[in-house]
Amino acid sequence: MFIGEGPGQDEDLQGRPFVGKAGELLDKMIVAIGLKRSEVYIANVVKCRPPDNRTPTAAEAQRCLGYLRRQIELIRPEVIVLLGKTPLQELLGISTGITRMRGQWQRLDMLGGIPVMPTFHPAYVLRQYTQDVRSAVWSDLKAAKGWLDTHPGKGATPP
Repeated sequence: MFIGEGPGQDEDLQGRPFVGKAGELLDKMIVAIGLKRSEVYIANVVKCRPPDNRTPTAAEAQRCLGYLRRQIELIRPEVIVLLGKTPLQELLGISTGITRMRGQWQRLDMLGGIPVMPTFHPAYVLRQYTQDVRSAVWSDLKAAKGWLDTHPGKGATPP
């Protein structure tokens, strides 16, 4: 399962998460680790686009978290990749920035504990298209896929 911040204009118009330029990159990232978009579930913290496409407020995120948690309960993901600061902050309650936390396994206390890998949001990767940023995201995605490959059907927290 991949969780982003919220829908942008393209997503609002189509009613699907990650369909714009960031979505195209996310699709490529998913394929690069040997999966298809149809094999993963993609969600957002907030379900509607904040005015001027700004970062959702904590209150806006809190109003949508129950819905997101229910999605997680229904999907029962084996691993979650958090895309950016907002899901890290709102879902896990970690206020440290994504730059410091990306690549470090976390755990979501649901369904017995779900391993969570925070990484940069694809929109950030597009804005900061450097070798360092791309390598960091690739490393994070490989770690998440590695967890799936070595622990199929298990939701225990990785070391």
